[in-house]
Amino acid sequence: MDPDWRPFHPSPSKPAFIPPIGAVDAHCHVFGPGHRFPYASERKYTPCDAPKEKLNALRDHLGFSRNVIVQATCHGADNRALVDALQTSNGFARGVATVTAEVSDEELARLHSAGVRGARFNFVKRLVDVLPVDTLVKIAERIEKFGWHVVIYFESRELAGLYDLFSSLPTTVVVDHMGRPDVTRPVDGPEFDLFVRLMRENPNFWTKVSCPERLSKSGPPGYTDVLPFSKHLIENFPDRVLWGTDWPHPNMKSHMPDDGKLVDLIPQIAPTEELQKKLLIDNPYRLYWPEIFESIRIAE
Repeated sequence: MDPDWRPFHPSPSKPAFIPPIGAVDAHCHVFGPGHRFPYASERKYTPCDAPKEKLNALRDHLGFSRNVIVQATCHGADNRALVDALQTSNGFARGVATVTAEVSDEELARLHSAGVRGARFNFVKRLVDVLPVDTLVKIAERIEKFGWHVVIYFESRELAGLYDLFSSLPTTVVVDHMGRPDVTRPVDGPEFDLFVRLMRENPNFWTKVSCPERLSKSGPPGYTDVLPFSKHLIENFPDRVLWGTDWPHPNMKSHMPDDGKLVDLIPQIAPTEELQKKLLIDNPYRLYWPEIFESIRIAE
């Protein structure tokens, strides 16, 4: 582990907020263990091991039923740790993989069979050597036949230059962490308004209202400067928002959040039971377990 890194919280609190039955943590990771699943040689950071067993224990402790596990840059395009976690989840986890332009259709089919439902592309310049512009377009066209979506990670100051590219994508697109807004600026200001415009003009766009610990300047436990941004998106796009812990919180250096306290922020950004159900059940099931979502709709 990098010496200036912090390991994940050893004993997160039990949240006071009880998620609805069937709730999904729609953004989390597995790292290693390194002796079984080595980290990529080109990685920009070396994390602490955060294996599937720890993730599953946290899921149960927080009161969630399912996970969406997202491939992080420290493993590069080697998805073995992700696939292992999916194949041993009894269907209670889905995945978002990292793939290169050279990936074969056979490998995409193998990943789909394991439970992968999306491909992630990182546009945060400090985390990648080359922005994956060409690869994104090529892969987006190829994964459409599998019903996969694209996940994109970028910082708000880069959106203007990427807006047309992102808007041209043919698949469902999920934006990580609200496009990393600068929360020192107003929620109704021009920078965040560009992201809201992206969501409004492109009905295939979704966003994760996650990572207050990564975006906040005011800090824990309330992360009060981030909550207005999350709440604004949930209120305006209730059918296209997801929530996740981001466990084990890679690259956190200032502090390590208490995951139980993060869960307790949910009713502050989604204050009604209807919004909570959309955020934690309806939306993630519709995207990752559509066959179960249909059965839920019929039952209701």
